[in-house]
Amino acid sequence: MITAEPQRVRRPGGGRRSTSQTDPTLLSDLEALVAPGTRQNPQSPLRRRTCKSTRNLAAELNEGGRQVSHALVAELLHELGYSLQTNRKTLEGVDHPDRDAQFQHINQRVREYQEHSQPVVSVDTKKQELVGRYKNAGQEWQPEKVNGNDFADPKLGKVAPYGVYDVTRNDDWVSVGTDHDTAAFAVTALRDWWRTMGRTAYPGASRLLVTADGGGSNGARHRLWKVELQKLADETGLEISVCHFPPGTSKWNFIEHRLFNHIAQNRRGHPLTSHEVIVDLIANTTTGAGLTVSAALDQGT
Repeated sequence: MITAEPQRVRRPGGGRRSTSQTDPTLLSDLEALVAPGTRQNPQSPLRRRTCKSTRNLAAELNEGGRQVSHALVAELLHELGYSLQTNRKTLEGVDHPDRDAQFQHINQRVREYQEHSQPVVSVDTKKQELVGRYKNAGQEWQPEKVNGNDFADPKLGKVAPYGVYDVTRNDDWVSVGTDHDTAAFAVTALRDWWRTMGRTAYPGASRLLVTADGGGSNGARHRLWKVELQKLADETGLEISVCHFPPGTSKWNFIEHRLFNHIAQNRRGHPLTSHEVIVDLIANTTTGAGLTVSAALDQGT
């Protein structure tokens, strides 16, 4: 007579057997189906992936009379060492032989201006945002209801925040534009920074250094950007120099990791319901390192 242990519901070995046990060739047949399309990470030999879907694999296995579900195929793939993985941005272009020299040049210019108490600013446009009750990435303890679609409101439209970050003083000016992100708008934001903050902070300034990425409204090949900068130089009497970062290295620009990331954290989960809300969220961005931000709405065209 066979008796079960006091704590066990059934005796050892009881219950329904797994499909891989009742069908001894199932695993080997599945391995044969996925082997031709297998991809493997050379740095992690224990993790493999296949480009075939579990539903297609189940259909191929069932052609021989089996009854295998796609969920079972997923479990068996895990047993065989396969796992779901995402695409990774790991491939880089060929380094230019002068790449390091470019960065050294920018760094040297910044230090030179700072040693002579001349202003150095980093400029860029943060991505355009829809204005209205739309979902904004992030989580809050008391989330709000937002629209089920992301169609732009014809009255509110979008905004383009353009930042001018003072590298030396760790403060920033953001012009929240309601029109297109053009070179004229970019230089207008730079002009607003000088009038409201720059000339007060640097009363004896005769030169201005601007660091920027190589594309967008302040692109290196943008003729209008240079024309508008010349107009600003004529108005202010400043000698304006621009250092553009090489292609693909815009994230090294100071404003990217000293301002924009903090703005994104401050407004995460908040629907940008109006222009006033956007300006308020940007202007109230602070950090433990003493970052201060001033923002204003630019409704010019």
